[in-house]
Amino acid sequence: MQRYPLILASKSPRRQELLAAMNLEFHVVLKDVDESYSKKLEPAQIAVFIAEKKALAFVKERVHSLVITADTIVAFNGEILGKPSGPGEAREMLTKLSGSKHDVYTGVTLAHGAKMISFYDVTEVYFKPITAEQIDYYIKHYNPYDKAGSYGIQDWIGLIAVEKIVGSYTNVMGMPTEKLYTAISNF
Repeated sequence: MQRYPLILASKSPRRQELLAAMNLEFHVVLKDVDESYSKKLEPAQIAVFIAEKKALAFVKERVHSLVITADTIVAFNGEILGKPSGPGEAREMLTKLSGSKHDVYTGVTLAHGAKMISFYDVTEVYFKPITAEQIDYYIKHYNPYDKAGSYGIQDWIGLIAVEKIVGSYTNVMGMPTEKLYTAISNF
């Protein structure tokens, strides 16, 4: 399946764990990329737009390697919930998600040479109502600051608060592995 050396352009430990679990050999290479986007874009478009921006930063690396970039966003009632800046913002986001449904979008770009393909996946996530004490416990004992929507489904809060999902579990973790496997195989 793996025809090219792989570069994962992500510092996300979850994405790294998922690729390793897929038995893919890869190197992590990081570059700073401006993740701003037009407010006119829909959630799926935002995730793909940012993944493509990240891939465009890897022109030299794409000559000999297949570069994988991704971006995950949480959409709640038309609002994009990014990574929280601190405990107050994390608490605010988790309070919004409590007892409701939200959508998690991950945009992925594969790039090698001049060829670039992008796709996205979306998963519906249903949270049961969670208390302020549970939210504070999660913020205090886990690291919600590097996660869109202030939570990781694989963390404690995912275990106690997620009632159900419709779609890919790994997409909520930050990489729709089912679609990624097919895309790499067909690249």
